Amino acid sequence: MDIKRLVLFVVFSFSVMMLWDAWQVKNRPQNEVAAITSTDDAATAVDASLPAAAEAASIAQVDNGQFKLAAGERINVSTDLYEAEISTVGGDLRHLVLNKHLADDKSSGNFVLMDDAASNPMLYVAQTGLIGADLPNHKTLFTTTASSYTMESGSDTLAVKLSWENNGITVDKVYTFHRGSYQIDVDYRVANAGGADITPSVYYQITHDSESNQGSAFMPTFTGGAYFTDAEKFKKISFDDMASSNLSLKSKDGWIGIIQHYFASTWIPKAATANEFYTKQLADNMYAVGVVNPVATIAAGSAADVKATLFSGPQTATDLKAAAPGLEFAVDYGWLTVIAKPLFWLLSKIHSVIGNWGVAIILLTIFLKALFFKLSAKSYRSMAQMREMAPKMQAMKEKFKDDKQALQTAMMEMYRKEKINPLSGCLPILVQIPVFIALYWVLLGSVELRHAPFFGWITDLSAKDPYYILPVLMGASMIIQTYLNPAPTDPIQAKMMKIMPVVFSIFFFFFPAGLVLYWLVNNILSIAQQWYINKTIHAAALAKKGSANR
Repeated sequence: MDIKRLVLFVVFSFSVMMLWDAWQVKNRPQNEVAAITSTDDAATAVDASLPAAAEAASIAQVDNGQFKLAAGERINVSTDLYEAEISTVGGDLRHLVLNKHLADDKSSGNFVLMDDAASNPMLYVAQTGLIGADLPNHKTLFTTTASSYTMESGSDTLAVKLSWENNGITVDKVYTFHRGSYQIDVDYRVANAGGADITPSVYYQITHDSESNQGSAFMPTFTGGAYFTDAEKFKKISFDDMASSNLSLKSKDGWIGIIQHYFASTWIPKAATANEFYTKQLADNMYAVGVVNPVATIAAGSAADVKATLFSGPQTATDLKAAAPGLEFAVDYGWLTVIAKPLFWLLSKIHSVIGNWGVAIILLTIFLKALFFKLSAKSYRSMAQMREMAPKMQAMKEKFKDDKQALQTAMMEMYRKEKINPLSGCLPILVQIPVFIALYWVLLGSVELRHAPFFGWITDLSAKDPYYILPVLMGASMIIQTYLNPAPTDPIQAKMMKIMPVVFSIFFFFFPAGLVLYWLVNNILSIAQQWYINKTIHAAALAKKGSANR
């Protein structure tokens, strides 16, 4: 195989693999799930059949197409990590701002994770409710004793209580925020002072539109449902999957929620309960994912406390692991997770010492280049040998231009005589491709790199280079590599090799700076290694030629 065809094949294969992996992230099909057949028909009840409180009828409606969300009074909550708004209707968490993370456009303030303003067009809220005995659901009006809550200095928790009472039954819905944690405890405290026992169920769901946070054409990202159980492991559910069939999955463990690029919101119900995870299409572009489980009978004159946790925040490795088993898979590295996770671990360890993610990327690239040094050397040695043989190959093509069989025979004889294996450079390159793709997804998916500065004009490694300096340098490095490779004798291949650096540079104009930095450093190291090997092989060829002429 001609070495130029090999290089083109590898580049083409790499590009196809990248596109295929990106397509899978966006369109990965959901595992087949049964339609809801439980006798309680939990998900349908949660969505449409729950009775609305009488007060809700007089509350102004916020119209989002076919979907309507009642507007109540707002309770403002301020903690070290959040600025939140809780509605008195259902006690919904309607607005959530992450104080430690800036918006994509840093001039716009902090990142808004949840919001119910349909004009964004994002609509993203966390809802809960009780089913049975006319208990409050996410459409019920609660009361509160304060309109704002602030976590005081020196306090590690902040509790926000909403209350409801009817027919001798009192329900307190309590949010508990924790300092330094993205885990929000949500408790239902039910006191049954009525005349009969009650056996309710509780549900927790997240409502999200299907249009926002979809990434760009060059960098598509997944936004949709996800769940984890010990039996099923981690699964993603696209909004298209939710539209085609309802999820109904029973488990005694796990979590369910919405994940997007860099961030996640998931409900983590109490362990060892009979959970039923569900999805539901609420309108043309509106969906709910959630979990419902039964509550033990609450006898007349007794009380019960029903607990769950809402994780809502960045997909930081330490925060995900601390929240729930399997939640770390919300950072989805695709089919190369087994390689990507160790790479991220090593990148994090380097950063913990260096303190700069850009420098950590450079050092990790150097480490990987050293790890594959011998494999790369074998490829470059094969290229260098082919480069030395290029004049002879060109002469053969001119001599046997009308006899392809004779040309192949002559070339094989030359390879045998010169002890050159034109395929020896193929396997080393193919072995490295999975590692490079895994590192690509690590750099693309790690929220730790979001708004992380490098130096100078690079103030955000997760965003494109604002002045396109790194992509231009990377294109220049590819041009240099082209000249170090053996010159193609096929004019079509020669044109392709000249065009490729320009095409790749244009693509990299839209890539995050951290990715371009990795490729640039890798190219520079490759150039140095290839130049040295070319020089060594050329010197050996001259010495051999000199000995032959004596």
